[in-house]
Amino acid sequence: MHRRTFIKNTGTIAAASAAILPELAFSAPKAKNKLPKWKGFNLLDFFSPDPASARKATTEEQFKWMSDWGFDFVRIPMAYPAYVKFDRSRNITPEEVYQIDEREVDRIDKLVTMAHKYNMHVSLNLHRAPGYCVNAGFHEPYNLWTDQKALDAFCFHWNMWAKRYAGVSAKNISFDLLNEPSMRADMNDQHSKRTSVPGERYRKLALAASEAIRKENPMHLIIADGNDVGSSVIPELADLDIGQSCRGYHPGIISHYKAPWAMKDTENVPEPKWPGQVGDQYLSRAMLEKFYKPWIDLVGKGVGVHCGECGCWNKTPHDVFLAWFGDVLDILTSNGIGFSLWEFSGDFGVLDSRREDVTYEDWHGHKLDRKLLTLLMKY
Repeated sequence: MHRRTFIKNTGTIAAASAAILPELAFSAPKAKNKLPKWKGFNLLDFFSPDPASARKATTEEQFKWMSDWGFDFVRIPMAYPAYVKFDRSRNITPEEVYQIDEREVDRIDKLVTMAHKYNMHVSLNLHRAPGYCVNAGFHEPYNLWTDQKALDAFCFHWNMWAKRYAGVSAKNISFDLLNEPSMRADMNDQHSKRTSVPGERYRKLALAASEAIRKENPMHLIIADGNDVGSSVIPELADLDIGQSCRGYHPGIISHYKAPWAMKDTENVPEPKWPGQVGDQYLSRAMLEKFYKPWIDLVGKGVGVHCGECGCWNKTPHDVFLAWFGDVLDILTSNGIGFSLWEFSGDFGVLDSRREDVTYEDWHGHKLDRKLLTLLMKY
């Protein structure tokens, strides 16, 4: 499909989407969000590029708990090397990126099917795409933003997933194109200099991937993560039939306190407070309202918005985390924007987070952070 034809068709697609997706209609009169106010969790079963070091699989019992607690959404961040076949004793080649391992794809499909059994909307996300990931830990053979071969492979993967779910309603599945995009000086060094993705490059990627997806089903729901690792709206995509995904990690001194993948120096950082003076800045709800205003304005312009990731690593004092997170969730949800905690079980999660300052509740052999769960359920 040519670009002009694609853009012309977006109005038709949007109208058709409204007809078949009643829950994608305005869910909150104030915010007028085209996307439902989904709330749920990221599931990290396929987050690692190496299946041998993958997380313990999410169980059906855990889906039942999510459903019983009132959650209706899961985001599945995938590393593409987890479901391709190649010689893992050396770096992957551009040709091997196309070698799909059907057994691993079937395992992902089983997770999707299990989520659907419990009425969860599933957002499939390429956390690591050919040529880009916000995290290091796997050597990419090219750069998604500058190399056509990488973009071609990116579209191949999305076409494969779209084909697999061609008959599944957009009520039940959506495709989150690329996790936390940015331009980086060295694609394989997450601490190298990082800048915004030029808007025209992001638009090129979104148009190409959208065409690859909607070739299989024109009603597939597509979401693009915000620029600057998820923090900034993408005005260059606002005229397309594509939702946008923000983050609930601002400010990083709260959400990623002492996180080694986010900070080079994890020792000399001021202890977080909320609200309060931390280092050279005063942290407060007003700071959050300013940060989310462009996203709220985007909702007002008719672009669907969801917060695909949010939460706090386990080194932040728990009372500070909950005070800050309560403000984050209140601002988002009062404007009709749903959210997805990173993660269900693990350091950011409601289960087994390994915090040292929490009195956990025993929950079927897991350690449940009841205060965090209660806060999430409130919204």
